[in-house]
Amino acid sequence: MKRVIGFIGVFFLTLTLFASNIDTLVVYSNAMQKDIKNVVITPSSYKKKGVPYSVVYLLHGAGGDHKAWLGKAPDIKAYADQYNVIVVCPDGHKTSWYFDSPVDANMQYETYVSKELVSEIDKSFNTKADKKHRAITGYSMGGHGALYLAFRHTDIWGVAASMSGGLDIRGFPLQWEIAKRLGVYGENPETWDQNTVINLVHLLNGKNLKFLFDCGIDDFFYDANVRLHKKLLEQRIPHDYIERPGAHTNTYWANSIKYHMLYFNDFFNSENK
Repeated sequence: MKRVIGFIGVFFLTLTLFASNIDTLVVYSNAMQKDIKNVVITPSSYKKKGVPYSVVYLLHGAGGDHKAWLGKAPDIKAYADQYNVIVVCPDGHKTSWYFDSPVDANMQYETYVSKELVSEIDKSFNTKADKKHRAITGYSMGGHGALYLAFRHTDIWGVAASMSGGLDIRGFPLQWEIAKRLGVYGENPETWDQNTVINLVHLLNGKNLKFLFDCGIDDFFYDANVRLHKKLLEQRIPHDYIERPGAHTNTYWANSIKYHMLYFNDFFNSENK
């Protein structure tokens, strides 16, 4: 089935597993002039009319795609039912880092996720289309992406989280094609400074976003997570921070997402959002 809404083409490929429903939603990005696939999981209770649903966006890490979360944490299907939410897993390219790249017009994933995709999800599904019912998290590159997008778009997301996130990219100038997105670090240090999560704290006022981040103590991103935590403490920005045994592994992320979903559920049901 194919539907056209405005200038955005959409079609669905539906597969039912367990109680929740898994769809592949293909959205045309005007910013990048291409189709992008996204996994959308709706709970078994889902109805096109009636009481709308909160939405959780899950971002994948470097090397992944829209199906990565299903392989790394299959229980997300059950969480959609448990918390009665819609779960959206975008394809963020293998190494987009969820930036609007200043050096590559074909890599505009900040615009895609925070504007084009969110808009299309709210048009195509029965959602509570406001920041109080919209969450975002991710692992590794996706952990960076979740906080990067949430910090920069506090009008879009009311709650966010990160697991094993690359929260200070400057320590990895030759890794994961970040230089292809922002330019070579040695030649563009200001661009890197302006696009690393740890330097975006000034966008927070302590009230415009609720967020959590966690990292395993054996993770190569652990130091950056600790430094962000200390910076937030110094500036008295409320946040939740967790560190526990673990490395940069699927096992860690499959465990971490359980707590993120609970955290989001508490926010969605809070009277003081």
